Amino acid sequence: MSKLDDYSLEKISDIVGKNVDAVLIVDASEDIYRTFIKKGIFARFLKDEGKYKDLIEYLWFHLNESQKRITENYHVFIPTFGKYNGKFSKKIRLKFDDDSTVYIIQMTVYPIGDDIYVYLLDNLDNSEYIQEFMTNDKISTIQNSYLFSMYIDLVQNTTSSISLTEVSDDTIHSDISYTDWRMMIVNMIGEDDQELFLERTDPEYLKKNFTPGRTSSFDCLMQNLEGKYIWVKLIFSRAKTTNEDDYRFVYMVQNIHEDAVRLFNELTKYEEMALTDSLTGIFNHGRIETEITNAISSKKKSEDTVSLMMLDLDYFKSVNDTHGHSVGDDTLRYFVDIISDYIENENIVLGRWGGEEFVIVLYGKDIEATRDISEGLRKRVEESEFPVVGKITCSIGITEINKDDTTDKAFERMDKALYQAKTEGRNRVCDY
Repeated sequence: MSKLDDYSLEKISDIVGKNVDAVLIVDASEDIYRTFIKKGIFARFLKDEGKYKDLIEYLWFHLNESQKRITENYHVFIPTFGKYNGKFSKKIRLKFDDDSTVYIIQMTVYPIGDDIYVYLLDNLDNSEYIQEFMTNDKISTIQNSYLFSMYIDLVQNTTSSISLTEVSDDTIHSDISYTDWRMMIVNMIGEDDQELFLERTDPEYLKKNFTPGRTSSFDCLMQNLEGKYIWVKLIFSRAKTTNEDDYRFVYMVQNIHEDAVRLFNELTKYEEMALTDSLTGIFNHGRIETEITNAISSKKKSEDTVSLMMLDLDYFKSVNDTHGHSVGDDTLRYFVDIISDYIENENIVLGRWGGEEFVIVLYGKDIEATRDISEGLRKRVEESEFPVVGKITCSIGITEINKDDTTDKAFERMDKALYQAKTEGRNRVCDY
């Protein structure tokens, strides 16, 4: 006689009931669950009766190995989770705020009617399972740059094999159409990139532009599960099938934030170098000329006043002839420091035009206000003690921009005003 003859279905059911850590039944259509058994850690969060959506959020909508909740925007996907067409099983990592332990939960779901499911939950505390997860962590490290992936069938308008690495190493069961997913996820894309996202993810765009086997991607800002915007690469790859009318795609989101920020910082550095005068550190000729053009364009669109100022160090050639070009360079840098200090609280842009000539664009200043600033600046230079050189003065020409100005016309007036200041004896302000 076999030992198995001692066990009946009733006895086995009793054994299962005693050994399973949690048993609950769910009505997904009514958004309700009811608990029959809850032991150990499950007694800490399972209610006798509660909302099914709250249960899904607690089990799945937190970052992997953390109880930190996913940002509110992503909760729009909760209703698409937790509906099953057949038996389903997966492992979940669960962590409580007051407990450093990461619990590994085996979840098994049995559909028993329309939107009615039985959940069996067990806490797997055996070291064998812990070792298994540690090994999986090492294997999946290289894939962690991919935050999200899923399989898309455009003909059936379905999604499947959804993987959200920040939540779980396993695929997530979700009943959501591709068109619904697309309109939900657009709210997580950076505002400036939403139009491009909708264009590139449009089913007709994908059908038209992707031959079997083709892969394409684009970069954009996207909100991560913690609610922060990061740079990601969105990748679409059309699967190769024997039927050309199949439109099956793999979609992936890759985290490229650190590399993107590093690249942008490098580009910013080189952009600054291209726009900056290497001697004085202020805008160079090309950049300040662009500022004048932009100021004139702005004036044509608004009533805001804008004025221009050109400054020239008097008798600067004698500085180079007497003390050498090194002292001349130091004198120009000191001159820029005086100007920058004097205008630092104003809406003013400073640039080097060339040699000892400098141009300032003064936003919100009419000719009278500009004259006052120019006089004050002239006196500050006159009163300053330049290293090595000692006393030195400057001449200033100013003009106010008109609606019918061009860059050449405005510059010509400013240049004539400076010439007048020079011919009238220097160390003075003239307007034109």
